[in-house]
Amino acid sequence: MTNEPRLIDPFARAITYLRVSVTDRCDFRCVYCMAEHMEFLPKAQLLTLEELDRLCSAFIGLGVQKLRITGGEPLVRKGIMTFFRAMSRHLDSGALKELTLTTNGSQLQRFAAELADCGVKRINISLDTLDAAKFKAITRWGRFEQVMAGIDAAVAAGLRVKINTVALKGVNDDEVHDLVRWCGERGHDLTFIEVMPMGDLGNENRLDQYYSLHDLRRELETQWTLTDSPERTGGPARYVRVKETGGRIGFITPLTHNFCEGCNRVRVTCTGQLYMCLGQEDDADLRAPLRASPTDDAPLVATIRAAIARKPKGHDFDYSRQTVSGQMPRHMSHTGG
Repeated sequence: MTNEPRLIDPFARAITYLRVSVTDRCDFRCVYCMAEHMEFLPKAQLLTLEELDRLCSAFIGLGVQKLRITGGEPLVRKGIMTFFRAMSRHLDSGALKELTLTTNGSQLQRFAAELADCGVKRINISLDTLDAAKFKAITRWGRFEQVMAGIDAAVAAGLRVKINTVALKGVNDDEVHDLVRWCGERGHDLTFIEVMPMGDLGNENRLDQYYSLHDLRRELETQWTLTDSPERTGGPARYVRVKETGGRIGFITPLTHNFCEGCNRVRVTCTGQLYMCLGQEDDADLRAPLRASPTDDAPLVATIRAAIARKPKGHDFDYSRQTVSGQMPRHMSHTGG
C-alpha cells in the first residue's frame, strides 16, 4: 500500500473510482456484448488473483475509494471470493469506502451471502427484460428463472439491488413501464443505459439497436411523474425520482448527453490494460510492471501516474447523422461492463 499523493488528471478531476474486470468469460452471450461463439483469452494473459490484489491495493493507496468488480461475469472466475475477501481488508481499514460488483445474477444463489460477509453492500444486476422468452433471445444462453432466484438471494442476504437495463429499440422498448413498476414494487433502483458502440458483433447493428434515452424518458413521462434529482453515486448516471413508486431511475446517456466533465473513474481489463476512458483507445499496460517487479510496486505506481496524466477530457461516442462514430473494436466483456 502506498501513501503517495492522490491521482489528479490533467483536467483537475480526482480519480477515486476504479472498475476492474476480473475475467472476459461469461455464462451468457448477450447480443450487445458478445459474439455467440467467443474466443476467450488464454489464462496466462489474465491477471492472477494475487496480481489483481496488488493492482487494486495500489490504486486504493493512491486515493481510489470505490472499487467495482466486473467481467465478463465476475462470479464465474474460479476462486473469485478469495479476491473479495482480500479486498475487504481495505474496507476494514477505512481506505476503501465501497466494494461492489456488476453481475448478470446467474451465480448469486451461490455467492450472495458470502459477498455480504465481505462487506459488499449493494450490487448492480444486468437485466434487460422481464419476459423469459425475450431474455433467452437477448442473452442466448441465460436462464431467466436462475437470475430471478439470484436476485431473491441477494435481497435475502441484505444486498441493495440496482437493475441495469440496456435500452434496445425493437427489443425491450415496449417494457419500460413494466420495468419501472416491477422495480418500484420490489424496492430496486433502476438504471437505463444507452447501447454503446463496442465490439464487432457481426450481424448486430448498433444503429438499429440504439434507443435514445431522451425518447425513453419522454415515454416514461406518459405514465409516471418524474422529478430530477441531484443525487450522484460516483458513476455517470443522472437520476430522477418516481412519485408513484418512490423509486429512483438513473439514465446513463453517453451518446445523447456527454457525461465526461465529472468523470472520476478509470477501468482496468482482465489482462491489466488501464483505460483512462471507455470511449478512447489509449491504454497503459499494468501487467508488465506487475510481473517485472513481483515485490516492488513502485514501477506499477509510476505507470499508473503516467497514464492518468494522459486521461482525455472526454470520449468520442456519437450516433449523430445516423452513423456510428467513435466505435471501439474491443468487446465490453474484455473491458468490463
